[in-house]
Amino acid sequence: MKQASVLICISVAASVCFSGVLQAAEAQPVSWADLAPAQVEYDNPFTELSMDQVDGLRRLLQLRSRNTGDDAKSSQEAATLQAELEKSGLDVDLLFAKREEIIQIRKAAATGVNEAVLGRQVRLPGYVLPLEVKDYKSVEFLLVPTVGACIHTPPPPANQLIHVYYPQGIEVKGLYQPVWIQGQLARQQTVKTVRYVDGSAKIEVSYFMEPIRVDPYRE
Repeated sequence: MKQASVLICISVAASVCFSGVLQAAEAQPVSWADLAPAQVEYDNPFTELSMDQVDGLRRLLQLRSRNTGDDAKSSQEAATLQAELEKSGLDVDLLFAKREEIIQIRKAAATGVNEAVLGRQVRLPGYVLPLEVKDYKSVEFLLVPTVGACIHTPPPPANQLIHVYYPQGIEVKGLYQPVWIQGQLARQQTVKTVRYVDGSAKIEVSYFMEPIRVDPYRE
């Protein structure tokens, strides 16, 4: 019986070891560019307009957005400006509809995920931006593609950020440190609060991972 127990323990240990090796072998390296969805081609009529026409459309949009209907002066200015733009050959309402379409396309490009990387074992390098620290170890963080991302600079697109939850934690040696993470990527549209010494910021994130391992970065 004792010999059988020993054999079982050896078998379990070997199975766990083999499973870990297999997981490491199956992990596919991905780049940050791989996280973005395929680009959508679209027509942009604004590139063919003169600077005066673009400025006129911008001014008209401002007038429309602040006009509540009881501002006769703004209403008259908007009507005059629209007539001038249409006289120059522009279909104002069509251009504004196209503007909304382009906004939605660009938003999808910035926040959408690449379905091909979801649910796969992947390995990706990046920098740790701590969100929660316990006993000098970061157990929750954002993985960002560049040093300085999200700190007093416009954050990267949401699909260029990964919200990472790692209960065993990684030792924090500075505000940013390079690591490799390995695990399955999931779609999770969230907004995380990044705190600084002098304030905080809300950061939109499109990906989530509970990695099976986090290692110091080595090429």
